[in-house]
Amino acid sequence: MYQWRKFEFFEEKYGAKCSVPEGDDGDDVVREKKIECCSSGRGKVVTGFDDGVVCFFDRGLKFNYAFQPHSSSVLFLQQLKQRNFLVTIGGDEQLTPQQSALCLKVFDLDKMQPESSSTTSPDCVGILRIFTNQFPEAKITSFLVLEEVPPILLIAIGLDNGSIYCIKGDIARERITRFRLQVENNQSDKTLSAITGLGFKVDGQSLQLFAVTPSSVSLFSLHNQPPRRQTLDQIGCGVNSVAMSERSELIIGRPEAVYFYEIDGRGPCWAFEGEKKLLGWFRGYLLCVIADQRTGKHTFNIYDLKNRLIAHSALVKEVSHMLYEWGNIILIMNDKSALCIGEKDMESKLDMLFKKNLYTVAINLVQTQQADAAATAEVLRKYGDHLYSKQDYDEAMAQYILTIGHLEPSYVIQKFLDAQRIYNLTNYLEKLHEKGLASKDHTTLLLNCYTKLKDVEKLSLFIKSDDSIGELKFDVETAIRVCRAANYHEHAMYVAKKAGRHEWYLKILLEDLGSYEEALEYISSLESSQAGMTIKEYGKILIEHKPVETIQILIRLCTEDGDRGRSNGVYMSMLPSPVDFLSIFIHHPQSLMDFLEKYTNKVNDSPAQVEIHNTLLELYISNELNFPSMSQVNDGGNYLNGVSTKTMSVQSNGSTADHKSSAHGKDCLERHKKGLHLLKSAWPPETEHPQYDVDLAIILCEMNAFKDGLLYIYEKMKLYKEVIACYMQAHDHEGLIACCQRLGDSVKGGDPSLWADVLKYFGELGEDCSKEVKEVLTYIERDDILPPIIVLQTLSRNPCLTLSVIKDYIARKLERESKMIEEDRQAIDKYQEDTLSMRKEIQDLRTNARIFQLSKCTACTFTLDLPAVHFMCMHSFHLRCLGDNEKECPECAPEYRSVLEMKRNLEQNSKDQDRFFHQVKSSKDGFSVIAEYFGKGIISKTSNGSTSGPRSGTASSTSGF
Repeated sequence: MYQWRKFEFFEEKYGAKCSVPEGDDGDDVVREKKIECCSSGRGKVVTGFDDGVVCFFDRGLKFNYAFQPHSSSVLFLQQLKQRNFLVTIGGDEQLTPQQSALCLKVFDLDKMQPESSSTTSPDCVGILRIFTNQFPEAKITSFLVLEEVPPILLIAIGLDNGSIYCIKGDIARERITRFRLQVENNQSDKTLSAITGLGFKVDGQSLQLFAVTPSSVSLFSLHNQPPRRQTLDQIGCGVNSVAMSERSELIIGRPEAVYFYEIDGRGPCWAFEGEKKLLGWFRGYLLCVIADQRTGKHTFNIYDLKNRLIAHSALVKEVSHMLYEWGNIILIMNDKSALCIGEKDMESKLDMLFKKNLYTVAINLVQTQQADAAATAEVLRKYGDHLYSKQDYDEAMAQYILTIGHLEPSYVIQKFLDAQRIYNLTNYLEKLHEKGLASKDHTTLLLNCYTKLKDVEKLSLFIKSDDSIGELKFDVETAIRVCRAANYHEHAMYVAKKAGRHEWYLKILLEDLGSYEEALEYISSLESSQAGMTIKEYGKILIEHKPVETIQILIRLCTEDGDRGRSNGVYMSMLPSPVDFLSIFIHHPQSLMDFLEKYTNKVNDSPAQVEIHNTLLELYISNELNFPSMSQVNDGGNYLNGVSTKTMSVQSNGSTADHKSSAHGKDCLERHKKGLHLLKSAWPPETEHPQYDVDLAIILCEMNAFKDGLLYIYEKMKLYKEVIACYMQAHDHEGLIACCQRLGDSVKGGDPSLWADVLKYFGELGEDCSKEVKEVLTYIERDDILPPIIVLQTLSRNPCLTLSVIKDYIARKLERESKMIEEDRQAIDKYQEDTLSMRKEIQDLRTNARIFQLSKCTACTFTLDLPAVHFMCMHSFHLRCLGDNEKECPECAPEYRSVLEMKRNLEQNSKDQDRFFHQVKSSKDGFSVIAEYFGKGIISKTSNGSTSGPRSGTASSTSGF
């Protein structure tokens, strides 16, 4: 038979006699009491005696108090767990011969009431007679209480006639139901039908009751109505040999073995020799008090069934009851002595096993007792260290692998760094990666192991297995780096591609293998965002070796193959901008120019149109195609600062001849043509602002002496004086005059003052320019731009000019002035005559009478009759034709009122100073404007004798009409 190992995992705590109060029956001798029943719970141990007394004991079996629930023996009792209630069955006074003396009582231990002056007892909340007419009296052999939802109790009472009386309900309120379960009906032999054990099994809503007799094991399904019975086995056991495990398995003990039962029948059985006097279950251990038939001795064994060992074994006296409280096992003997046995802590048990080198037992122990993972790993580590010290490296590594996740990997790795143990180390590192606990260093070490072993098959299996790629298995970057260093480029590329690390894949292709075409194909297969990122990083190398193909990929990325049907502003803003890729062309401006030209041919409404045009202008206008500002951009400098600080290439060793070669000149001329075309096309006539930076364009044109571009920009900006300054600086007289003819015509919106600047230029030139001066004077004379005196003063500064240049101009001006003077004198004479005539008329009106001789009404042309009205303007009217207006001549009143309105307007205008000065500034002859204001009396005369400045208020005009 299998020999069980014995260990001392339990120890005796303390032992003592159960202290009971002395009886007071009037005798001198105290009668020795017998313990009939025991129970435990809620930190108490309860004993019932044959005289009806119940005693309570605290920790250490110290007596607490006692009371007498029954007048005679206490047969059964149970301490409830959910509520502090005690349920007892005992004998009381028999009221009638027909009624049984046995009754069931429920005590509330939280409520104490005084019995006498010296003693107290718990409050009895319910008393129930067990046997009635419907439930005949029989001997009680077992008793069990199940606490359902408080205050509902389910009490099962087993009898010696094979019946089970069940009482369910709230006993305190006497709301109960009774029913009977019949196990066997063997009246001939009650010893075979007596109920020797009961056990409840609660599984969700289902409730089952195990019932054991000496000859059977039955199961009642109490959730069925009526309860359904099934027989699980045809063997049984005696009293005290029944227990329930923590998994609600029924355990019965027979002389040959211990049997376990589930609701579907018999389960495992364990063969232990000897009669099972008592059976119990404690924390996963099977407890047995076994009587040796040969020697008559009793042995108390604690069995660990999972690990097949005896955790404790001791010779004991005859045991009457077995309890579990305070984390201990309490054995109460027939002589009232008690033995408390407690389990040792896990550390003590493991130390015991380690001293005996029983590591496998220790491992099984921590696993079955559900110790934490860290404790299990510590046991495995010690076992591994033991095997390592015995040079059993394979088995040691097997134990170390089980500690992964709890034991620091470096502890194991340093033990197996020897080259002779590289296979074990490789195995450990593989398991470490499988569980996703490997660091970068572990990945490096494993890959180095593969490369040292030259195990390409394992390396490929590790790298290329379907479930080994990703951050959960190993560090991708570390794997790539190690494979590259060992020249396993194929494996490194596989990892990079599988993990989506496109930058590493391209780095290997470009830097290690030089496969530029394959790199471009790979970039083409990526998504737009990924392709853009990779080109930004490796574009310099690609542009250097494969410029045409790289530009094609960039165009496709930035334009989506030129899909102009979707080329709206929103869509274009989602695509990469060409500006994002400028840095990759730092050393290849010609390729950049090709790229931007192709892009602008496909897209003309890009959100980055201004930046693109700025870059193209710099490429087109620069005399040297070296794109100086790109270095500033790449270094984080300011873009415009980069332009203004242009770096000139060093010309030495014959490079001057190269730059001045015809090929260079032709290229520069071609680029300048493109630059001028871009300047014009990017600034349409209908727009106010161009699609490039004007300040940058001006700087570029000035730096590179690009006259055509500079003239166009100045003219578009209406900076006409800067335009003619360019011609003056270039000494281009013909172009200067032609420009002034185009830009100095006021009819077409030009600035006539340009001719004055041109005249000043020729006056200060210091050389003979008679032809040009005569032509300029023609336009000055035509538009009357300058007075002759200013012309004379300006041209007098040039010593190379003679009087003959302006002789004809002066003669014409004098003749014209003479005619104007004569015309003004004639006008003066005419105004004087009109004024004299008006004064005479006024005097006549004031001093002489008027004779009205009109015979017809001016209004109706009928014969004038009385009443009639005659006005001083010699108009006559019928009174009826005038209506309500008798003071004004209807014929002359409109003219008079218009004159008054004009006067009021002129007086109002005299207060508007801004309008006056605006007219003076905008007029060719400001003096004539001032003279007009004086002539119309708008500028008021000051009072005589006013020497202290202008008078306050508005001066009234003394002018008349």
